[in-house]
Amino acid sequence: MITAFVWADSALLPDHQLDNPWYSQAQTALQAKPVFQPQQKAKNVILFVGDGMGVSTITAARILDGQNKGLAGEENLLSFEHFPFTGLAKTYNVDAQTPDSAGTMTAIITGVKTDAGIIAVDEKVKRGDCKTVAGNELMSALELAELAGRSTGFVTTTRVTHATPAATYAKSPERNWEDISDMPEAAVAAGCEDIASQLLSFEKRLQQRFPESDRINGMEVMMGGGRRHFLPESEGGDRTDKRNLIQAWQQQYPEGRYIEDQTGFDALDPARTSQVLALFNPSHMQYEADRVNGKQGEPSLSEMTAKAIEMLDNNAEGYFLLVEGGRIDHAHHAGNAFNALNDTIELSRAVETALNKVNTDETLIMVTADHSHVFTMAGYPKRGNPILGKVVNVGEDHPAHAEDGQPYTTLGYANGRGYQQRGNEMDADERYHSDIHSGRKDLSHIDTEKPGYHQEALVPLSAETHGGEDVAVYAIGPGSAAVSGVNEQNLLFHVITRAAGLD
Repeated sequence: MITAFVWADSALLPDHQLDNPWYSQAQTALQAKPVFQPQQKAKNVILFVGDGMGVSTITAARILDGQNKGLAGEENLLSFEHFPFTGLAKTYNVDAQTPDSAGTMTAIITGVKTDAGIIAVDEKVKRGDCKTVAGNELMSALELAELAGRSTGFVTTTRVTHATPAATYAKSPERNWEDISDMPEAAVAAGCEDIASQLLSFEKRLQQRFPESDRINGMEVMMGGGRRHFLPESEGGDRTDKRNLIQAWQQQYPEGRYIEDQTGFDALDPARTSQVLALFNPSHMQYEADRVNGKQGEPSLSEMTAKAIEMLDNNAEGYFLLVEGGRIDHAHHAGNAFNALNDTIELSRAVETALNKVNTDETLIMVTADHSHVFTMAGYPKRGNPILGKVVNVGEDHPAHAEDGQPYTTLGYANGRGYQQRGNEMDADERYHSDIHSGRKDLSHIDTEKPGYHQEALVPLSAETHGGEDVAVYAIGPGSAAVSGVNEQNLLFHVITRAAGLD
């Protein structure tokens, strides 16, 4: 039977969020969709966000994954490309044609588009101005799940205070206020709270707003990097207020577990752990290809996803989980396709892990990106040509040459720091320690398939930029058909909350 969802506005959301034009327009758009009505609501929701995972990234990663399996590559599919429903999301911010992650994740998680650089607050807020925040805060899907008595959490390969995970729990006029040392004195004096501190106060702030609720108990799972934002300077962190937020969290949740390495992760028993805070690195976690070189050892994104689901699934009411493959974005900014594609493949493994652990009759899984990058596939390489290699034309067995007489690669960037050969160096961020080399280079004797090869770029910039085109959305489970078509990005929130009955 084909029908439309029927719903009523949530009394839990603030009036300014319900009345926001972006919110109401998305409601109308969803109501107009002829979508399959599932026999039951989604008990669980898992939202996967590949940060910066544009369509060209997915295509190239699909090929690389296939070639790693001994295939030509093009015929391969990543795990989420098998999902029954696919659509496109328009990623622009209210004030930006090409967006940033703070504005895009706010759209996905609150149902309201907003300006670049601000987190879970609407466009009335002036970036960096603490005094404009009050009364313009937006509630997230994770907060609605918390109020509904479901377990909640996120795992990410970035700092847990980075824009994408932060949008689930924090409200900030500046995405860079990850700890108090990042904030101007005027903002602190005006009462704004840094993002790391907001993670600690998440439960308290929600209880203050809904004192009648007896279902709020804080997030069960928080895994990623960013340890420095939780520690005072005297203990190797960045905080200038002398607060140790890790100790404060342990005091607040004495039955919870704090871990910061692979050993602690491996020892974590999901059946016996009520809550976990895991900070595996002072900053972002390692790139997937570089994980073995971490000082203390770090779990993979798929391993974190598995353990998170095992913990959250202890709640018979269900759960909401965000999984972010955040370092896809960072590798692209550094102009390094090797790490961007390998982290995309790891996100695919994490999705496959989730599929093996849940029942999609009662679990909505959505996979998308917040934005794309200026990452291209070009030339006319023959079928099965190494995706990280130089272009070899159909019918030939040697690299093709451009009009300047030099070979060129299939993959490249429209802007960024440009060419660099760092051999077997797997940390893409090392590129920032060397000069910008935009334009063409002689690649005749360069192995472009090495992990440390950084592709050529046309326009010289200190870092490669985001792209502004639409991104793909893949979905399976209750309500998943609603992602089909070309949609405003903030529609995804409405698909999630309606399918899960959070509205």
